[in-house]
Amino acid sequence: MAAADVIELRALRVAGVVGVLAHEQAQAQPLELDLDVTLDLAAAGSSDDLRDTVDYGALCAVTEGIVASTRYALLEALAEHIADALLGADPRIAAVTVWVRKLRPPVAQQLATSGVRITRTA
Repeated sequence: MAAADVIELRALRVAGVVGVLAHEQAQAQPLELDLDVTLDLAAAGSSDDLRDTVDYGALCAVTEGIVASTRYALLEALAEHIADALLGADPRIAAVTVWVRKLRPPVAQQLATSGVRITRTA
C-alpha cells in the first residue's frame, strides 16, 4: 500500500475483565484504548462519502464487543484479539495499532496507567 493514511481513534473507554490477579478477574475495570487504522483514504477524501472509508463507529463497536465479552489474563492477548478483529472488519484495512491501558494498574507505586501497544498488518 503506497498511502500511509490513518484513522485515529483516541481514548475509547470500556470496562473489561483483564489481569492475572484474583481481584482483577472478579470484576470489570476501566480500560482506555487508542486505535490507529491504516488504509488508503484518497477515495473518501475525494468523494466525501462514508462508503469510501471505514466507519469508525463500527470499529469502536467491534472493539467494545471484544473487551466486554471475553476475560483475559494479559493485556497483550486482549490487544491481539482486537487487532485481529479490526483487520478482519474491512479488506481495505492494511494495518492496525492497538493501545490498551489499565486506568487503575494494580501496583504499589504511583502509576497513572499500564498498557501495551501492538501493530499488526493484513
